[in-house]
Amino acid sequence: MKKLIYLLAFSFVFTSCGDDPFSKVKSENVELASVRDNAPSKFPVMTFDKTLHDFGTIMDGQAQETVFSYTNTGEAPLVITEIKSTCGCTVPQDWSRAPLLPGESSQFTVKFNGKGMNKTSKTVTIKANTQKVTESVRISAFINNPNGGKPAGQIIQ
Repeated sequence: MKKLIYLLAFSFVFTSCGDDPFSKVKSENVELASVRDNAPSKFPVMTFDKTLHDFGTIMDGQAQETVFSYTNTGEAPLVITEIKSTCGCTVPQDWSRAPLLPGESSQFTVKFNGKGMNKTSKTVTIKANTQKVTESVRISAFINNPNGGKPAGQIIQ
């Protein structure tokens, strides 16, 4: 019985196809698709006023914020889908999801809670429809912590 089922399945597979599937492809369509797929694409380009902002020396717990401005210097509308940072202490906000036409500018704010000690650097990643797909900017600061890294109000012995 199994042999009969295999024989029927085998004969169905090879007799049901009939025509060669490649015989239905028109050569002029292949040529047009080749030209279309090999044509250079136009992408938006994000050009920032700055890609690094250094807050300098700040005191532990001193909140900071900066604004990153950017311009679409490409040839297609720019659409930002997400802006996020490497940790919860750095919060990007106030950015538009609306398409930004070539030549137009916009901005977003980055808030940093300023906690910790010593030199710190945080990266903010922007996902957009650029050719690179992700862009990034950075913030940095030297956090002066008089408590030596201990929470405020704790006595150092």
